[in-house]
Amino acid sequence: MTNTRLTLSQSFLAFVHSEKASGAFLIVCTALSLALSNSAFSNDYLQFWQTQVAGLSIELWINDALMAIFFLLIGLELERELYSGELSNFKNALLPIAAALGGTIIPALIHYAMNHGTTTQAGIGIPMATDIAFALGALALLGSRVPSALKVFVVAFAVIDDLCAIIIIALFYTAQVKLHYLAGAIAIWLGLIVLNRLFRVMALFPYLIGGAAMWLCMLLSGVHATIAGVMLAFAIPYSAKAEDQTSPSHRLEHGLHKPVAFLILPIFALANTAIVIPADWMHSFSSSNSLGIIVGLTLGKPLGVSLFCLAAVTLGICRLPAELSWRHISGAGILGGIGFTMSIFITNLAFNGQHEVINASKMAILAASLLAGIAGFLYLYGAKPVSTEST
Repeated sequence: MTNTRLTLSQSFLAFVHSEKASGAFLIVCTALSLALSNSAFSNDYLQFWQTQVAGLSIELWINDALMAIFFLLIGLELERELYSGELSNFKNALLPIAAALGGTIIPALIHYAMNHGTTTQAGIGIPMATDIAFALGALALLGSRVPSALKVFVVAFAVIDDLCAIIIIALFYTAQVKLHYLAGAIAIWLGLIVLNRLFRVMALFPYLIGGAAMWLCMLLSGVHATIAGVMLAFAIPYSAKAEDQTSPSHRLEHGLHKPVAFLILPIFALANTAIVIPADWMHSFSSSNSLGIIVGLTLGKPLGVSLFCLAAVTLGICRLPAELSWRHISGAGILGGIGFTMSIFITNLAFNGQHEVINASKMAILAASLLAGIAGFLYLYGAKPVSTEST
């Protein structure tokens, strides 16, 4: 980040606007899903998501297929950040990298400490995630009270945070691997990279067809199929010119923003927040797994982000941008506790088939995300202009 006021690119502005609107829509969908799940229509609503279509339930089609498109968008955003965004300059990237590492390691350690040796130990990855849509939505409500540099910082560390979550999914939430299908997926991916790097094929169609085949192979391999979305993103040609409208990666990212924000994520929210709240719902928050999620997201996130950033700056690895104060950094850490999409996604993988544990985990995620969103907004609302604070 520079010391002068940041000029945000059109791509970044479009990204922020779509994400903040998506956050508001996700809240509506979540509230609707919770209301239907606990109404007279509860049984019909819950059974709808378990309806079998071509051998998979509707819920699994959403989580395995539609979410692969969401992961494709994450990959495209990460590619943009690495080539022409905040992460393209390694020195500038060091602060959000430190924030992301702290924001994943500390919450994971908190959950692990509370659940080590228990049947819910697999939930260690749940409090590691940050939901970009809701975090940016909270920042959007703050408007000019927060500097543009903070929005860039939050996006950068949240994207790296998502990358960490993707790596965790690939390494630790994978079923028994069928190597021949995995080899097929990798062969297709390498073929697409050859099309890009060697033959410079700029049409999107071959990559999308290859991506669909790679997704199917990945699904059959036992490795979670959504990983194919991220792999595909890095096979698609990208132009280092940030506003190059002819870049296939740029065109696809631009084309996916609204469908992902206003169709895929809302459908995911409807299907995955179909939670029946039991009469003793307060009791579910006292389990070690629920406490690990809540404490990990609400306390572990800001603690990890703040401590790792402070250590990085103190050691001279990077510096605090002139537009930001330490209150901004810790406030970003609090908003990082909004897990939602990725946290729910990891919950489904960690406790596959354990419906009571999944329901309790999702309730904990919703409670923690609500607390983090309100606390982060209020904390940053009271932040003074950076010119009057010591950085």
